[in-house]
Amino acid sequence: MSLENDMRDMGVRARAAAAAIRNADAATRTAALKAMAEHIRTSALYILDANAEDVAAAKDAGLAPSFIDRLALTPERVEAIATGLDAIADIPDPVDAETARWMRPNGLDIARVRTPIGVIGVIFESRPNVAADAGALALRAGNATILRGGSDSQMTVANIGIALRAGLRDAGLPEDAIQIVPTTDRAAVGMMLQGLDGAIDVIVSRGGKSLVARVQAEARVPVFAHLEGVCHTYVHKDADAAKAASIIVNAKMRRVSVCGATETLLIDRAVAPSLLPQIADALRVAGCALRGDDAARAITPMDAASEEDWRAEYLDSILAVRVVEGLDEAIAHIARYGTSHTEAIVTEDAAAAESFLKRVDSAIVMVNASTQFADGGEFGFGGEIGIATGRLHARGPVGAEQLTTFKYVVRGTGQIRP
Repeated sequence: MSLENDMRDMGVRARAAAAAIRNADAATRTAALKAMAEHIRTSALYILDANAEDVAAAKDAGLAPSFIDRLALTPERVEAIATGLDAIADIPDPVDAETARWMRPNGLDIARVRTPIGVIGVIFESRPNVAADAGALALRAGNATILRGGSDSQMTVANIGIALRAGLRDAGLPEDAIQIVPTTDRAAVGMMLQGLDGAIDVIVSRGGKSLVARVQAEARVPVFAHLEGVCHTYVHKDADAAKAASIIVNAKMRRVSVCGATETLLIDRAVAPSLLPQIADALRVAGCALRGDDAARAITPMDAASEEDWRAEYLDSILAVRVVEGLDEAIAHIARYGTSHTEAIVTEDAAAAESFLKRVDSAIVMVNASTQFADGGEFGFGGEIGIATGRLHARGPVGAEQLTTFKYVVRGTGQIRP
């Protein structure tokens, strides 16, 4: 009962804080975000010490290198968190922004304006920077947050939370606008998914299959779903060879543990004999193992791919390779095996590029660019809570604007309806 009471109390305090944040002006929220960035910098040693303990425990538990990479912080990564907070502070405040306005024949002046959602529950695993991104983006959009990180990052997230709350305090805003769930008890996740007696308005989940499956099965409040990123890059028959190799290596190997990393390379049969060896050599030099279909293996040596490889989110230095007959077959493969995250085409044919952009139904589609640009910071959002792969409300990088809803403001001069 103690945990249940504690969680309900967090919900009550978050709801009260949300009202204060909603009514605060944009300048005050900006001041809080700037103060948060400075507290992250001044607390860097504490954050890094806590992270070192989390990482050591994860290594002792035998967790995968890709997981360790997502968990681990360095001085540069801590500074990147602070820089991200500064960037969020500098983006336009979305609260009360008009998205449309029109006048009716009867003289009614109607406007659609952005308004905060309220209290956002964020459930995430491993990446401690998500705590800063989520808390800051929610604040920029006038919301309060309840953050529940994974047990493996608990100490790091707790120290990041201290810095964020200090920034709120400096700006005269309630510290309860950002709360960190202080327990690793999985029951706390279940309580959040039930909504804490109506305190939570929406859940954002960011993690592996088991977490996403639990959220989808148990949530009793709306969810911004972040599913796995089985991302594809298709090398079209009219691709520039040097450009294709450069993009593929970056899309796969820049950072293999991010959800925007390319997991499957599709290459057109017309150019596979000439381009695939060049691309494969560049990937091998970068340390990537390849798993291909029969056609790919006939062109250059690699391990055999199984049916499971086409559905795999490796988050590791492994790439699946398939030779396709053309644009239609590439799009069909993506439709069958993709997770609606991010897909890219490499081509110099403008018509093929536009066809790909129109026909591929994923949250992000790209032409001649690395899928690793699938990131709210790279989109100019300052940061992101995650990449939403659903179709309702938010899709793609979830930034401050996506953490608002809207209302209609109607101004009259005495009109009555006949």
